[in-house]
Amino acid sequence: MSRRILLLGGVTEALAIARQLGPEHVYSLAGIGRVPQDLACQVRVGGYGGAEGLAAYLHEAGISLLVDATHPYAAQISRNAACAARMAGIPCWALHRPAWQAQPGDDWREVDDWAALMKALAPFERPLFTLGREPLQHLDEIPPRQFWTLRALDACPGNERCEVIGARGPFRIEDERGLFERRAIDVLVSKNSGSVATEPKLEVARERGVPVLILKRPLLPAVDRVFASAAELTAALANAAKMPEQAP
Repeated sequence: MSRRILLLGGVTEALAIARQLGPEHVYSLAGIGRVPQDLACQVRVGGYGGAEGLAAYLHEAGISLLVDATHPYAAQISRNAACAARMAGIPCWALHRPAWQAQPGDDWREVDDWAALMKALAPFERPLFTLGREPLQHLDEIPPRQFWTLRALDACPGNERCEVIGARGPFRIEDERGLFERRAIDVLVSKNSGSVATEPKLEVARERGVPVLILKRPLLPAVDRVFASAAELTAALANAAKMPEQAP
């Protein structure tokens, strides 16, 4: 029997990988964002109930290779994936998108967590948050002198000192320049996702001399194989899909 692959999506590259998978394989999404309708592979939306639930699914669905292509900051999901694969006795591969590297002219300040971020943010007045939905839990903590602009996949209510913009990358540098200018952004708050689609904001911050507060990347679990690009992973999957499944 040939290998059956479960691909855990979360980054842009995962969709490109999913487009190369045949109907026997499964592309799994958490349910945030749009669900693609044009894939040959099966699409599953929703969680599994932790590592144990995922391990049970791997067994029931006859999955013989688990591929983690979730966001670099989705550390809990990655830990669950690595643990579930071990429990199910199958290999786990991961796509680890390389982090951005500071360029000449950048003013990057890495912070460990939300408390450290708020402390570093204190001197500023007009931050642009590009952390996803996480800051929505802290709208009641906005200092009186600050006005926050939040950018997430979908627009949602803010408050009198915060506006939430719904927008999806890739972002053009001209549009990012306009956003920084219109909103007088004096600090950018970002994860180090390494995504080409969202990198223009860093270029604009560099041009304008705007500091960037970067939330430190979490440590990810060890897996059987790690790939730095979708192309490398897709090539390896093409070979793996043709290989017979090995008996435990």
